[in-house]
Amino acid sequence: MARLGKRTTAARAGIDRKKLYELGEAVKMVKSRATAKFDETVEVALNLGVDPRHADQMVRGVVNLPNGTGKTVRVAVFAKDAKADEARKAGADIVGAEDLMEDILKGNINFDRCIATPDMMPLVGRLGKVLGPRNLMPNPKVGTVTPDVAGAVKAAKGGAVEFRVEKAGILHAGVGKASFTEEALLQNIKAFTDAVSRAKPAGAKGTYIKRVAVSSTMGPGVHVDPATVH
Repeated sequence: MARLGKRTTAARAGIDRKKLYELGEAVKMVKSRATAKFDETVEVALNLGVDPRHADQMVRGVVNLPNGTGKTVRVAVFAKDAKADEARKAGADIVGAEDLMEDILKGNINFDRCIATPDMMPLVGRLGKVLGPRNLMPNPKVGTVTPDVAGAVKAAKGGAVEFRVEKAGILHAGVGKASFTEEALLQNIKAFTDAVSRAKPAGAKGTYIKRVAVSSTMGPGVHVDPATVH
C-alpha cells in the first residue's frame, strides 16, 4: 500500500471517513484543508439512485449558481449576422459558423461552453462525435441552443453550471473556489443540489440522492448527510 505524503496525511487528519457531516461543517473542513498554492476549486459529488443507461433515468440540466463559480469560462457561439454581433457584445470569446466548425474538426477546442442559435444546429450536428464526449454539445434542454445568444453567453459567464449524470449514477460539479466564504459555498451547493432534485427523472425509484461528498481540488472528500443539503 502506497504511503501518503505529509500534506495528504495532515489534510485527512480529523476527518472520520465513516461519519456523515452536516453540510456547513463539511464546507468548513474542506476550506480549512485547501492549502495548495493556487485557489482550489470546491466540488460536490452526488451518488444518485438512477441508472443512466435507461432514457427515463437520465439526469441533466443547468443551474445558475448565486455566487458564480470563480472560474473564467470561455464561451464559443455558433451564430451568423446580427446574432453573431449580439454574442460578441455579450462577451463571447469565439463566434463563428463554418469557420468555427472547421477549427473544431482540426482539434482546436479552446472553449468551455458552446452555444448555438437554432438555425445553426444542422451545422453543429456534424460535430456530435467531437463535442458530445466532451459534454460540449449545445442542447436546448440546458439553454445552449437558443435565439437569445446574449442571455446564454451572460449566463455562462456569470456562473451557469451544466450537469449530467455519469455511469454508476455519479454526478459532480465545481461549485466555487476555496477562497469563497463559507456562506457563499453553502448557497452555491444548495442551489446545485436543489436543481438536481428538480431534475429527478420519472424512472427514478427509491432514494434519489443517496450519497453526497464535498472536496477541494487537492483535498480529501468529506461525506455529507444528504438531509442537510437542501
